Amino acid sequence: MADTLTLALRSTRPRPRRRLALASWIPLALLALIVLACVLAPIIAPFDPSAQSSDRFAGPSAVHLFGTDELGRDLFSRVLYGGQLTIFIAGGATLVAMVLGIAWGMAAAFARGLWDEILMRLADTVMAIPQILFALVFISAFGADPVKLAVIIGILLTPTTARLVRSSVLSELQEDYFTAAIAFGSKRSRLLFAEVLPNARGPIVVQAAINAANAILLEASMSFVGLGIAPPEATWGTLVQQGYQKMYQSIGYVLFPALFIFVTIWLLNVLADQFGGDRKGKGR
Repeated sequence: MADTLTLALRSTRPRPRRRLALASWIPLALLALIVLACVLAPIIAPFDPSAQSSDRFAGPSAVHLFGTDELGRDLFSRVLYGGQLTIFIAGGATLVAMVLGIAWGMAAAFARGLWDEILMRLADTVMAIPQILFALVFISAFGADPVKLAVIIGILLTPTTARLVRSSVLSELQEDYFTAAIAFGSKRSRLLFAEVLPNARGPIVVQAAINAANAILLEASMSFVGLGIAPPEATWGTLVQQGYQKMYQSIGYVLFPALFIFVTIWLLNVLADQFGGDRKGKGR
């Protein structure tokens, strides 16, 4: 009976939008194009990203679309391969942040009282400390390969995710379907995973997009101050850091990877904005 009542009460609530608006497909398609180009770098890239030549600091041309660097390496190929690492780190960091943040936020919302207060004050404390300082400590202790960077950045993004999840879950716990189901004997733990969390997925999906954008920015910032991937491997952030030092010899060296960072972060934020706006409009 409780399950029937739960479904009946939920049927009166605004349903999530099943289809993305047409305007959302444009940034989604552009983002997918960037990701696909980076994933297919071994096929698309015209040169080995580590292959050196005597044609140093060459400008953009039909042979070298983005020019070359100080060792004559093709920048277009290096940007594509660098994108592979950046996307891997950002994707891994987002996954870590979402898993830990959802567990943290749900635990706080479910526990209430003293445990809720402790968990949220811990989140506030972590958020108050500069992320670069945290990153410096973690990287000094564990190193800076792609997997470790993904985990470190994911941990740095976890507190904000936890606060968002807690807020969304607490909002759902005030809904009539939850109160009625509890009154009719449904288990809180079952409702939390089967009903509450799926209903709160909208803000969580938006937070995932924001986390991915923040992860790319964090990785670029860490690379710029020397805490990123060590050569000869390179991410977009590493290329910006290296290009900045050589910008008087080749402006494209820093411009093109920086442009990829900017466009990717912008597209992620546009998608988060549009998806969040769609859900608000649907709920009114």
